[in-house]
Amino acid sequence: MTTTPEEAPADAPADAPAETSGRMTHREVIQALSGLMLGMFVSILASTVVANALPRIIADLQGSQSVYTWIVTAELLAMTVTVPLWGKMADLWSKKLLIQLSLGLFVTGSLIAGFTPNVEVLLVSRVVQGVGAGGMTALAMIVMAAMIPPRELGRYSGIFGAVFGVATIAGPLIGGVLVDTSWLGWRWCFLIGVPFSLAAIALLQKTLHLPVVRREVNIDWLGAILITAGVSTLLIWSTLAGQRFDWASWQTAALVAGGLVLLALAVFVESKVKEPIIPLGIFRHRTVTLTIVASVLVGVAMFGGTVFLSQYFQVSLGKSPTVAGLMGLPMIFGLLVSSTVAGQLITKYGRWKAYLVAGAIVMTVGMLLLSTIGAGTSVVVLSVYMAVLGVGVGLLMQNLVLAAQNDVPAAELGATTSALTFFRSMGGSIGVSALGAVLANRVTTLFGERFGAAAAEGPAQVPDLETLPPEVLTVIKDIYGTATADLFLIGAPIAFLAVIAVIFIKEKPLSTLTGDERARQEAAAAAIH
Repeated sequence: MTTTPEEAPADAPADAPAETSGRMTHREVIQALSGLMLGMFVSILASTVVANALPRIIADLQGSQSVYTWIVTAELLAMTVTVPLWGKMADLWSKKLLIQLSLGLFVTGSLIAGFTPNVEVLLVSRVVQGVGAGGMTALAMIVMAAMIPPRELGRYSGIFGAVFGVATIAGPLIGGVLVDTSWLGWRWCFLIGVPFSLAAIALLQKTLHLPVVRREVNIDWLGAILITAGVSTLLIWSTLAGQRFDWASWQTAALVAGGLVLLALAVFVESKVKEPIIPLGIFRHRTVTLTIVASVLVGVAMFGGTVFLSQYFQVSLGKSPTVAGLMGLPMIFGLLVSSTVAGQLITKYGRWKAYLVAGAIVMTVGMLLLSTIGAGTSVVVLSVYMAVLGVGVGLLMQNLVLAAQNDVPAAELGATTSALTFFRSMGGSIGVSALGAVLANRVTTLFGERFGAAAAEGPAQVPDLETLPPEVLTVIKDIYGTATADLFLIGAPIAFLAVIAVIFIKEKPLSTLTGDERARQEAAAAAIH
């Protein structure tokens, strides 16, 4: 199968690198990264900006409590299951075109959501947004690998960490302001991302110059459908189990068995086709397999625990939504500092494994520290614990991608990167659902211990603290503090398994070639043989 570069367009800037020339300059890389960062900012913002707006949205559209959950879950499902497909397409077609397409889908979903007349249309729009966000999530790291050699990639990872942190913190704050501003309202939580996305598309069109390949292949649509159906079935099960039906029930058996059968069929199909969505060959690389295992564990432990911290801040500590959003800053700050410093050191010295091992250990320590929190924990102590967790995640998460990208042929960069993103996202989804059920169960048990018969209706919804008498309020704060600490106690051994996984990763010198240079080198070697 041949790969032929397209000719550079006639109107290409004089200083732009030709489609068949060498790597982009530092200035061109920074310009292209600005478009990628803008797109990533919008994708992350879409997931967080609705956090404080959901109660108002559901009330205005007359939705139920189950719809409340699915407005969040629909985008997460769509994003998770489409990541491998985006990654595979990036190995076959123009990365520039695909990333602009993903942003275009995101704009479409955002416009539909902004003008939605009912919850049904809103759910559809969230799926469209999720597909676009999945493309942006997968393609951003793939495009970076195509532009930048692994040896130099570390210095740019801190920039993306900063974008992630700012969008995560700013989202709920922006959403709260929009909802509380009478002449704007919750619809602008969706519409606000449109101009940013359009700006990112225009910026990438002007600044991103990558070789464009044409390969006459057929996408493995059957494999894509089976992977999507299998993963969706398991994620739907983990979302509903413990809430709509018991974990040990016939519904659980049916959904789990169905999901596993679909995934087994997907593996069979992927092993037979010429161009699989997830090439099974990447799992022959020990580093890739171990980084995927570590990514799943990071997703389960980190996302599964930290997603409930906002509720802990508001219910157990009695903070307002705005203050709760600001209380996440220490963790984000720890993540930014560690990822930036580690990235610079990796670029300077070329060594990376020590940061993976240290990150996994520090993340485990952070989880253990957070397992000691309660209603009486001071903000200062809590901030230190969260900063420790952030430092661990910052050292670990981005460098897992770097290690895997450095270990595979250029032709598999897209599939490998998207596989890591996919499994980390799936781990996070399952972690949130499973630990959410554990939290609900623990709260129910503690209500029963403290209030007896009143527990039957107590934990059905998060209590309105302003309506409770002081003696009851104190007990409820303690219940939610204890239950949240238990989540981190469960998450700590899961995080420790990530330590074991990264210890067995073999350190390999970082390549000094970009993804495109490696592809040309590999193609030349194949032609000789």
